[in-house]
Amino acid sequence: MRVLGVDPGLTRCGVGVVEGVAGRPLTMVGVGVVRTPADADLGHRLVAVEQGIEQWLDEHRPEYVAVERVFSQHNVRTVMGTAQASAVAILCASRRGIPVALHTPSEVKAAVTGSGRADKAQVGAMVTRLLRLAAPPKPADAADALALAICHIWRAPAQNRLQQAVALHASRAPRTPPVPKGRTT
Repeated sequence: MRVLGVDPGLTRCGVGVVEGVAGRPLTMVGVGVVRTPADADLGHRLVAVEQGIEQWLDEHRPEYVAVERVFSQHNVRTVMGTAQASAVAILCASRRGIPVALHTPSEVKAAVTGSGRADKAQVGAMVTRLLRLAAPPKPADAADALALAICHIWRAPAQNRLQQAVALHASRAPRTPPVPKGRTT
């Protein structure tokens, strides 16, 4: 499985591609950051993020895209930019028919470090160890993108089994017959 992880942001949008399957050693295929100038207008910044993500999709041909789920922060301006960059990543993948998964920061931290409260240094250290890298990817946005991809590779099989079980249960559930017109129950 090849996954493009996206740590959304307007100034720095982390991107990283990881390949592998749960239970086996993983391989980093590529890592980087899509940057936009903070003084550019919003439209130009979003186009730059789109172009950067499209380049990564063209070059690495992932089977899945994992994007950090935007969560509420105290700084509304920051969360808006993050949400906008997230939407661009989702749009780029969806336009190509690539499935997109959203993972919360605590899910990613828990998957990679064992603790949903891990700090950026711990995430970077574990990404380095899990992918057998010489040093943690810089900046932290790049390491976070790799962590998202790792999280998805490890969580996807369990999530797929849960979805299949829910679908099977729903198909076997007794259906309530419709109430004839004019009658109340």
